[in-house]
Amino acid sequence: MADKILQINPEQARNLFLKKQLLINPELPEGKAGALKAIENLGYVQIDTINVIERSHHIVFLTRCPDYNQKYLHELQAKDKKIFEYWAHAASFIPMKDYRFYISHMGRKPKKDSWLDKWIREHRSLIKMVKARVNNHGPLAASDFKDVKKRRRGPWWDWKPAKMALETLFWQGDLMIKARRNFQRVYDITERVLPKNVDITKPSEEQEKKFFVKRALRAMGVATENDINKYIGVSGKLNKWINQMLKSKKIVKIEIKGIKKPYYILKDDLIALKKNKTTLDSKVRFLSPFDNSIILRDRTSALFHFDYSLEAYVPKTKRKYGYFCLPILWQNHLIGRIDPKADRKNRILIINNLHLEHKKINYTKFIPALTRALKDFVDFHNCEKIELNRNIPAKISHKITI
Repeated sequence: MADKILQINPEQARNLFLKKQLLINPELPEGKAGALKAIENLGYVQIDTINVIERSHHIVFLTRCPDYNQKYLHELQAKDKKIFEYWAHAASFIPMKDYRFYISHMGRKPKKDSWLDKWIREHRSLIKMVKARVNNHGPLAASDFKDVKKRRRGPWWDWKPAKMALETLFWQGDLMIKARRNFQRVYDITERVLPKNVDITKPSEEQEKKFFVKRALRAMGVATENDINKYIGVSGKLNKWINQMLKSKKIVKIEIKGIKKPYYILKDDLIALKKNKTTLDSKVRFLSPFDNSIILRDRTSALFHFDYSLEAYVPKTKRKYGYFCLPILWQNHLIGRIDPKADRKNRILIINNLHLEHKKINYTKFIPALTRALKDFVDFHNCEKIELNRNIPAKISHKITI
C-alpha cells in the first residue's frame, strides 16, 4: 500500500518558502557577514545591468539585510574571495564553497557547428593571445584591449573580438572575474583568483546532480520538479535524481491544497514544518524583478496568485505598471507593484507608479510599514527626498510622509 501523501495549505507553503528566502524575519549576522550568509542560503544572486535604481543584485541583498552596503559585495568578491561569478540561473554571484559543482559546466564544449563552436575554431590564436596577455600582465578588463576597425558585426551584443575571447575563457573556466571596475568585469587567471583553501575536486555526476536538488530545495522549501530544474539553470534536468532521493527518503512528496502538481520537500524541512509556527513581521519589502523569490514566474503565480512580468523590454505605450516595476511583499502576500526611478543628479527618488491589488490590505497597518520601506529606499539610493507621481491614488499618497 502506497504511503499517504501529506497535504499542506498554501499559507504553509508560502511561509516556508519566504523563510527559506530570508524574507520573513531573516536571522542574519550584521554587516558583510550577513550578506555572505544570505548568498550562501540562496545559492546565487543574479547580476543585471539595468540601473534606473540600484542594480538588481544590490536590491536583493538590501531586501534581506537592512544594514547592507554596496561595498560588501565588492569586498566579498575581490578581497575575501568568498563569492565568485559564473552562470547559475543566469550571470550570477555564487558562494565560493559551491565552486566545485560548476567545474563540469566549465569543461563543456559548445554544440558542434554552432556559431560559438565556429567562432572559437576561427579565433584560436586570438584566444591564446588574450589568455597569454592576462597571464603576463595581470588582471585586465575588456577596455584594456583595442577594438578591430571595420569589423563585421555579429551576435553577443556586438562584442569586440577581445571581449568575446575573454568571455570564452571565462565560460571555459580558464579565467575568472577578479573584481568589477565601474561594473565592468576584470578578468584574471583562475589559479590566481581562487582562494588556496577552496575544494576543486570535481564531483561525480550523482554528487553534482543531488547537490543541485538539495540546493534548490534548501532555497525554496517546497518545489515542483520544474522549480527544482530551473532554480539553477546550469543544473540540467534533475528528475532522475529527484526520484532517487525520493526512494531513499531524503526528500518527500507532498501536495498543496488547490494546486494539482506534486511538490517536494527535504525530509528535515518537513519535520520542522510540522513543529514550527511562523510569526510574520510587518516589514514591507520591494523585490527586484530578478529576485530569487519571484524569478520563476509560474511558481509565483501558483503560490501567490500574482502574475508578474518585467516591462523594461516592452514598448512604453504597452506598459501597464512601469519600466522597472518591483513587486511589493508584505507579510506573506505579494500585494502590489511599485515603479521607482532614482534621479541621482537631483537626489530625488521618483515613484512613477504604485499599484496595490490585494483585496485584503489593512491600510492602518500597511501605510506606516510602506512609509518606513520608502524612507529606507530613499536613504539607500543616497537621495534626499521622494516624489510621488500624480497618478498614485490619493488615499495612499496623502498618507505617506517622508
